[in-house]
Amino acid sequence: MVGHSLPDKPKNLPTMSKVKDDTAFFLKDVSVSYQLPNERIHTFKEYAIRLVQGKIKYNSFLALDKINLAVKEGEILGILGRNGAGKSTLLKVLARVLYPTEGQVWVKGQVYPLLQLGAGFHPELTGIENVYLNGTLLGHSKQEVEEKLPEIIDFAEIGDFIYSPLRTFSSGMTARLGFAVATAWTPDILILDETLSVGDAAFVEKCANRMKEFRESGATVLLVSHDVDMVEDLCQRAALLEHGKLIALGHAGEVSKQYRKMLFQDN
Repeated sequence: MVGHSLPDKPKNLPTMSKVKDDTAFFLKDVSVSYQLPNERIHTFKEYAIRLVQGKIKYNSFLALDKINLAVKEGEILGILGRNGAGKSTLLKVLARVLYPTEGQVWVKGQVYPLLQLGAGFHPELTGIENVYLNGTLLGHSKQEVEEKLPEIIDFAEIGDFIYSPLRTFSSGMTARLGFAVATAWTPDILILDETLSVGDAAFVEKCANRMKEFRESGATVLLVSHDVDMVEDLCQRAALLEHGKLIALGHAGEVSKQYRKMLFQDN
């Protein structure tokens, strides 16, 4: 039942220096290591007994390995990579959900992470109640949420379901509402992890247009997606991860071509 333990927050992390004024975030030699039990333990009681006896042995798993990355304000950066490449771990580090085991992270401004479908939502609350809840979690006052509520409802396009409990929503409706709330205010940095994969074509295009508006307004967007065409269309640059390593960083078209070649070789 034991999965993995989170790395401890690094102590005495030195202050980043010589970061350019137009930089949104900067990573230097960032690594994340997990400690995984080398055998399956089925109950917490068994785990506790073995822990006291010192009989639990761990294997180290490197989810991110010496990542160096700088992204400018107003840039939309695509993150590509196969499952398990380290994409979600990288986003969690940038969203300050996870501390790196080693290295330095510098982030400027407020980060709006949309890392998981329906994150911050409560299934028993109505759509509107969840808008207020999620808006509060993003740091907005009740008045600020009220001012944006008509725009959020209009963007989500879920009709009268906005008055129904979230548990009655489809995954696509939850995605619509989550994206509508997260993007109602122009963030400094917006992080999207496969959030648009469940939307229909019209909704995806609508979200893409909003992200382009963000880019024009100077906001920074980090987009993880298996949709290579979307990355090519929206992003100036793309990063390719493999086994926790950053193996390519450059023009979105060129990195997408390398990713396609990698997938083709697997088939």
